[in-house]
Amino acid sequence: MAGIKNFLLVFDHSKDELLEELDFGEDIEIATEAYSRFERKYADDRAIDVVLVGSDSIETVKFTHANYFPGSSQRLMHDALNLYAS
Repeated sequence: MAGIKNFLLVFDHSKDELLEELDFGEDIEIATEAYSRFERKYADDRAIDVVLVGSDSIETVKFTHANYFPGSSQRLMHDALNLYAS
């Protein structure tokens, strides 16, 4: 059974842009260090979200945190409407 992977996302709301998408695999220590580094870097910028997510895959993260992936929300809504129409 595979362990939880760690993904770091850095999103700029002012630009509606994902600045960083980093995969640290199962190394939570390195992921946490990177998270702290990015939090310090963007501490004064309220438009930036720094998010550390544990998940089985980046595909799951794109589903659970779709607001950080441009176009994902629209794609999910389209898929949901297609399921409803079926």
